[in-house]
Amino acid sequence: MRVLVIEDNPKMSAALQKGLREQGFATDTSATGFEGEDMACTNVYDIIVLDLMLPDRDGIEVCRNIRRRGVKSKVLMLTALTSTDDKVTGLNAGADDYLAKPFEFEELAARLRALLRRDAAETRYLKCDDLELDLYSRTAKRGEGTVDLSNKEFALLEYLMRNPNRVLSRTQIGEKVWDLSFEPTSNVVDVYISALRRKIDRGFTHELIHTVKGAGYRFGVIE
Repeated sequence: MRVLVIEDNPKMSAALQKGLREQGFATDTSATGFEGEDMACTNVYDIIVLDLMLPDRDGIEVCRNIRRRGVKSKVLMLTALTSTDDKVTGLNAGADDYLAKPFEFEELAARLRALLRRDAAETRYLKCDDLELDLYSRTAKRGEGTVDLSNKEFALLEYLMRNPNRVLSRTQIGEKVWDLSFEPTSNVVDVYISALRRKIDRGFTHELIHTVKGAGYRFGVIE
């Protein structure tokens, strides 16, 4: 999952980015409404954490603008204003949820996951062959056994399973599972792919992660 945090407080922004990355979210940040709006409209995010009070324009205007421009990402608005009128204004502008400051990070993470589950069209389970990924409990099983995955391994496997039989370049994987600052020359994708292969492919008849020479990786069963 990929998150954009639009927050002008540098300490808050850094803390949110660190915490979300530890939870397995690829996280980008912006300190202004103008830049954040541009990032939201030029990149694909699953969710946007949007501060109401920004230095150049308020979050309500940013939210309205990105909705006018066709952005479908879920929006969680952060605000120190807690009146019903303020919340209604934000929701009418296109926000999906509100969280009042100050808040505990655990609540923010729980609300993000709840927003991502809100779409009834999103199935709880992703399946391929005898591999099953539970998006709610964040667990993986292959055959009769449970696969122990780190947060980043889970995020990588989820991305692969959401794009079956597609050739995905290392840059595509890096930018989606890590963030916009991903360095294309880094070997981190290969390292994590190798670790994932050991956990989900080793000892099974059908391998699911395949190397496409000179192009990247493809996920799925090859008959």
